[in-house]
Amino acid sequence: MKRGLAVIVAFLALQATIGAAAAQSPAACAKFPALNDEAQKRANAVQTALKAKVERKEVCRLMTAFVASETEVLKFLVDNKTWCQIPDQAITNVKASHEKSLKFREVACTEQAKPRVPTLSDAIKSTPVDTSRNTRAGTGGTFDTLTGNPLQR
Repeated sequence: MKRGLAVIVAFLALQATIGAAAAQSPAACAKFPALNDEAQKRANAVQTALKAKVERKEVCRLMTAFVASETEVLKFLVDNKTWCQIPDQAITNVKASHEKSLKFREVACTEQAKPRVPTLSDAIKSTPVDTSRNTRAGTGGTFDTLTGNPLQR
């Protein structure tokens, strides 16, 4: 009798747990539009910043916020796949998009070296400084004196 009572109590506890989870599932699924709207709002902020050609630091900040919200959306989809009946293809697409976002954030947040401004020597393709390697004696160059080129000594 005790064993039968224990089985019934365990069964009722299991049903209560399943019932609570089933009651939570529609509530959990109802949270998705808010998460998705937040991610979309942050994506729009990044697009607006890119069109306005703001500084790299600002784009990095906005991309970091967007990637964080996109991570929340992806985690929600994976965690609630069964309860909210989310197709595998949707999760695969979101993961692929998230990978692209991570790569773009990495590029946006990496400080690049500033390009060197071309000099007049670059423009006329001459060497910037005379050295022993680029001058010869007897050619009538700037450093060619009666005793030879002092740079070649």
